This record gives sequence, structure tokens and C-alpha cells, in this order.
Amino acid sequence: MVRRPWRSALGGVLAVALVLSGCAGATQQHGGGSGKPVAGGTARFALPPSAAPNWIMPISIPGYGASYNGAVRNTLFVPLYNYDGESGTVALDDRSSAANPPRYSAGGTSVTITLKPLTWATGDPLTSRDVEFWLNLLRAGKDNWGKYSAGLMPDNIKSFHAVDDRTFTLTLDKAYNQDWFTADQLSLIVPMPQKAWDRTSASGPVGDHDRTPDGAKKVFDFLVGEAKQLGTYPTNPLWKVVNGPFTLAGFTASGQVTLKKNPAYTGPDPAELDTVQFLTFTSSAAEYNVLRAGGVDYGYVPTANLGQRDRIEAQGYRIEPWTGWSITYSPYNFNNPELGKVFRQLYVRQAIQHAVDQQAITSVIWRGSAKVGYGPVPQDNDTKYLSARQRSNPYPFDVDKARQLLSAHGWKPGSDGVLACAAAGTGPDQCGEGIEPGTRLSMTMLTESGSDETDGTMQELRSELSKAGIELRINAQPLNTVLANGTACKPQDASCSWQLSYFGTQGSWYFPANPSGEQLFATDAGTNFGSYSDRRADELMNETNLSSADQAMFDHSAYLAEQLPVLWLPNPPYQVSAIDTALRGVRQDPLAGLLPQRWFWTR
Repeated sequence: MVRRPWRSALGGVLAVALVLSGCAGATQQHGGGSGKPVAGGTARFALPPSAAPNWIMPISIPGYGASYNGAVRNTLFVPLYNYDGESGTVALDDRSSAANPPRYSAGGTSVTITLKPLTWATGDPLTSRDVEFWLNLLRAGKDNWGKYSAGLMPDNIKSFHAVDDRTFTLTLDKAYNQDWFTADQLSLIVPMPQKAWDRTSASGPVGDHDRTPDGAKKVFDFLVGEAKQLGTYPTNPLWKVVNGPFTLAGFTASGQVTLKKNPAYTGPDPAELDTVQFLTFTSSAAEYNVLRAGGVDYGYVPTANLGQRDRIEAQGYRIEPWTGWSITYSPYNFNNPELGKVFRQLYVRQAIQHAVDQQAITSVIWRGSAKVGYGPVPQDNDTKYLSARQRSNPYPFDVDKARQLLSAHGWKPGSDGVLACAAAGTGPDQCGEGIEPGTRLSMTMLTESGSDETDGTMQELRSELSKAGIELRINAQPLNTVLANGTACKPQDASCSWQLSYFGTQGSWYFPANPSGEQLFATDAGTNFGSYSDRRADELMNETNLSSADQAMFDHSAYLAEQLPVLWLPNPPYQVSAIDTALRGVRQDPLAGLLPQRWFWTR
């Protein structure tokens, strides 16, 4: 593949931009090409601002569940089932899945699965034992699994039975909604190489340690410890044992990743490119500088720069918005020792929600690229799960209403205008249970840095909340810091100092194919960062897991739209992509999947 350099002056711009962003690359022309596929080559993909992959193990722990970690991991370790929504309908993507479609028993209480003939880099075949290994480790480490929700995976698997080397049967604790179980439970399974990883230390022997609870816990802890050592990823022999279309060729401590085509891959979805580079940037402005200078093949355009679309397209890029099967929100920390009891009052959450001007945020700050979001299921893609109640916005923007709600419950402005509890107690005109006299409605938002749109959203929130008598302070940090520091906690924990958290510049949560909410809002769920707990919500989410009837999801959508387990915020696109017109095979999956193995050059 021949690529012509840009003018030397533009190369100087790129060099400066790369120094500022911490990336490396060469200045290159974009666009053109014959349209005919060209074998091999390299593509450079820009990660979201301040985002840096920091996890490789197929079982992620809390704080390490960012979508880009999964995007990289799935190119190395093939998930049992992968879904894709690029066509407009979310459906199983058979080519990128490790198993053939599942076969449920007549009563629905067991499911039999046959693996495809994939091979690990060691030459060993993918077997049922590798699935059992993943399941055993998950049972041992479930309390430290970011996606754990009590009663669901792995609790809902009563037993594992290997029929043969490539076929196994899972016996379930009850009959489930089969669409949900495949999409949201079986898709969590990522087979791991038992013959290479079943050890309790780097120098220890490989065995069947995982087949006892104590041994499985030791293996789990060992692998988690290794996965925390980002600097060793390229050299650690554990991570070289892959079965996906790529292998790991580079991984810096800052999160820049290089993937190399796996010559030993035996599945139906081989890589077309020789290498794919994931580039990191400190901000969207830094990425845009490199994009304009030609140092990115597949990047994004900050909404503030969409007025320069013609210039970008003239450089050889095509502009394509990437919408998400997602919702965006800010969790309240219901266990925060200062404000947790305040957040537990529904009227307080209602007042805060009334102060969110979603129309202004979407139209002005996001320049129309974001969509309003009023509840727990996606509402800007396929609307089959969306209730009329969520669609209608239960809490429209109304600062006067926000003030009235707080005043009616005993909150009075102090000398600085910030409301304080002047009527402690549990009566209908008092502040609520556990709220001490004089408690101020002054809260801090832990938010991700690097995005002008996120900065603007936070300033808009702060302004409108101040009109209602609520003070909002902004603490901007890199995304990984926000994810690590905004997790579930106990009031007495030092880690429980956070009050609200925002990690939604590209959308806060990308759902699996079925957008049930048990991972986010069920009591003690692994990604229920704010420790929200509501018995009725748990019942409704459980019903969505058991029943295939539409009403179950409608009820869930309506109830949580009203109960406000989080602060609902506008849902941005994953990004407004700028893609080299000569780079084909790109699928902008609403589930935030990438499938870079299908990208190819046409020049």
C-alpha cells in the first residue's frame, strides 16, 4: 500500500500535535483508492478523549469495564456470543462468536452449546473445558466481577456438563426469557485457555486448580494481579495465548494499543489488516489536531468543529455519526456519608431532574448530535422497549418546580443562596429521614475531562441548579480515574467520598442486545455504582429476565423513569466519526463494538 506524504509544513503541525497528545505517527494523505481491496496495511483508530484501555482479562473487575476494554479484548479472546446492531436491528453476529447458536431444552431449563473449531495460539483447540474454566473462576471471584448481579450469572447456572470436547450443557435454575438469556447472560461468557492459565502463580504448574473453590479463587486472584500490570502486557506469556483474529503487539502504560494479525487464527472472521493501532489523546482538541494533520485513519470530529465538515471531507474523510444503543446518566452515591441520605429522598432527585435543560444541552452544546434521554432504556434507536411514560419525560425542565419541591420540604436559602435543611424530620413538609439540620445542598460532580461538550454540559447543569438553590462543584479527572473512583462503596469507606459521577461523553452505558437494567440498577449489582436499591425495581427487572412479553420492559422503563435511580442526561453519539474513504469494512455498531478484523484498505 503506497501512501503519499503531506506537505512538510503540515507535517510540522502534526509533529507538534503528536507531542501534545502523546501519540506517534506519520503524516499521510487520505482518501482516493481504486475501491478494490488491498491486502494488509495498518489502520490507526482514535480512542475517545482521556480514554485509555487498562484491562485485558476476560473477567473485568469494577472500575475496569469501559467499552474500549471490551473492544480490544474481543479481538484477542472470542466471546461465546457477540451481538451487532449496525444494520439497525440488534442481532447475533455469528462470525465473531465462538459458538454455534444455543439449543434450549423443551422446558427451557437447560441449554446445549457447541463450540466452533477455534485454536489457541499454543496450538491447543478451544474446548468445553475452557468454558468450564471461565465459569469456575467466575464463581470464585463473582464478588469482584464488575458485571455481577446476585441471582444472575453465574448463580443461575446450576451445573456444567461437558458432552464432548466441543459441546456442553448448562443446567439453569429456572426457565428464562431465552432471547434475554442468550443476549445478556451467555454473551458474558468468554472462554479462557485452561491449559495455559490454570495456575496460581507465574512459576507454578498448570493443573486443575479451578475445580475446587479454593484453587479457583487462587487462580482468579493470580490472573487479576497479572491483569493490573499494564506495562507487562506485551511480554506476559499469559496474554499471548489468544484465539481471536489479532494478537497483542504493543500496549503502553498510557493505553496506546497495537494489534497484529493472528496467523494462527482458525475461525471464520480473520483479520484483513496487518496491524491496528489504538491511539490515545488527552482531549478531543488534541485528537482533532492530529486528524486535521492526517495522523488518524479513523477518528472523530468534536461537535464544535462540525462547521469545518467540508474541509475535513476534502482531506479524504467521510463523516458518519455513530449513535449508541445506550443511555447517559450520572449516578448518585446513595451511600455518601454527607449527602447519601439527601439523595435517598425522591423529591430531591425530582428537583434536580427538573433543573436539567436537556433540549438546551442537546441543541446548543452538542449541536443536535445528542438525543434527549429520560429513563433506563435507549430511546434514540430502536424504540421497541420504550414506555410511553419514559418517552413523555416525567420531569420536564422547570427550575420553578425544582425550587417549589425543595421549599415544600423545609429547605431554606442561606446567606450565599445555597439551600439548607431548616426543617429536619420525616413529616411531609420536612427534609426527610436522617438529614441533619443545616445540611446544605452543595454537591460535587466527579466528571471526565478532555471534552468541550462535557465541560459545557457541566457548566449548564451548574448554572441551572444554582437557580434552584443547589450548588454544584465540578471535579474533572481522566476517564479511568472517574471509573475507578466512582464505584459502589459503604458509608464508612474512604472511597465513599464521591457524590455524583459522570462518565458519559460517549454515552454512560452500552447495553447488550436486550436492554434490561439488572446490571445497573438491581440491588448490589456490579455496575450499580451509586448503590441504588428499590424492591419494586428489582421485581420489575427480574420480570424482564423471565418474560418475553413487551409489557415487562415497558413497566421497567416507566417505573425507573419516574423513580430516578440516577440523574438522566442527554445521550451523546459515541462519536461523530471521520473515516478515511479508502478504509472499508467499518461497522459503526450501536453496541460500541468495533470488529477491526473486517476493516480493509482499498488502495
